[in-house]
Amino acid sequence: MTASTATNASTTKNPPTVLLVGGGIGGMAAALALARLGVAIDLLEQSASIGEIGAGLQLGPNAFAALDALGVGEAVRKGSVFTDRLVMMDAVDCAEVASVPVGEAFRARFRNPYAVSHRADLHGAIHEAVKQHPLIRFHTSAQVEAIDTSGQGVTAVTKDGRQFKADAIVGCDGVKSVVRARLIGDAPRVSGHVVYRAVVPADCMPADLRWNAPVVWAGPDCHLVHYPLRHGEQYNLVVTFHSREAEEWGVTDGSKEEVLSYFEGVHARPRQLLDRPTSWRRWSTADRDPVGRWSDGAATLLGDAAHPMMQYLAQGACMALEDAVTLGEAVKACGFDMPAAFKLYEAARVARTARVVLSVREMGRLYHAKGVERLVRNSLWTGRSPERFYDAVEWLYAWRPEHCLDDAPGTLRPVTATAEAKADAETAAVLSPH
Repeated sequence: MTASTATNASTTKNPPTVLLVGGGIGGMAAALALARLGVAIDLLEQSASIGEIGAGLQLGPNAFAALDALGVGEAVRKGSVFTDRLVMMDAVDCAEVASVPVGEAFRARFRNPYAVSHRADLHGAIHEAVKQHPLIRFHTSAQVEAIDTSGQGVTAVTKDGRQFKADAIVGCDGVKSVVRARLIGDAPRVSGHVVYRAVVPADCMPADLRWNAPVVWAGPDCHLVHYPLRHGEQYNLVVTFHSREAEEWGVTDGSKEEVLSYFEGVHARPRQLLDRPTSWRRWSTADRDPVGRWSDGAATLLGDAAHPMMQYLAQGACMALEDAVTLGEAVKACGFDMPAAFKLYEAARVARTARVVLSVREMGRLYHAKGVERLVRNSLWTGRSPERFYDAVEWLYAWRPEHCLDDAPGTLRPVTATAEAKADAETAAVLSPH
């Protein structure tokens, strides 16, 4: 089954029932995408309430294309800050490495803006739409411990002994996915990179750093990021470093002393930001090596459960949103044949998400370059026009819902000279500062 396969009314099945494991951004988006097709959803969230932890996130044009397809784009825009540019600074000498405008020309090129948002605001906007849909039922404090896909349909069993049955299941349950453990059984790759996140009031930010831009201060084995949130009332601060210790994936309270110990070699101007938060949250990060299969019969994965990635291209939430839209389009194309739809969805997403995972790893290397490699990194952007930057990220930002199934093998699509001419530019995509 491909996107070009027609499904007529005589072969279309009745809408199925689906279990969604995980109520984060990806799970909420998937619930909305499927329910809008008439699919009845039971959403199982392990927490006692529906919500999101974390701080800010960045939303590229591809994310807004997905949000618009889900019907929540305008709601998300209302809570977002539209940035003027993307900036990379050298944290050692304060030199500007790159500054890419993301204003009118960028929006015309990619049909959507670049913005930043509080994670809770994005999640909340999707949640509001989901709450209004009669086909979606929430089950909180529902920590799934096991799933059974061996019989007719699927069954999920929670820690407190409840059983939920449906025709299909989608694991949206993150890096430590229970559904992935059942389908694939591989281990996360703990990166050794530690991320600290905090939000501070705008008046706590140094006046000369209150930029309307995601700013990366790239340093040796470390970097800092800051950008405005909530109409400029707050600033998101993120610091990342290569840990000296053996790490295990997880989230804990942070230590200011630990953060300071990793940034002794950076310039005082970015380093002053480390004194601003009153509290930090500490993420020991992990991803997974890309796989060629994440579906099995009536079960599939989405978001971090399918393709967990580090943060260096700011695409984790964006990829989950794309996944949700593509999953809905695959279900529609396959006439509610869920195993066929899951295969089509997977085929359309595997190569693209693997490219992002691998590009993110390379971007992390560039951020944290030191010695001569730092000098090489800084020279990569010299003399580049904005259009050259846009060419380099077209493969990422030009994603459109109406073409989301095109990458599935067997899909017929025209190959144009323009597309071929852009291939060389695409090879430079990982060199785009984020």
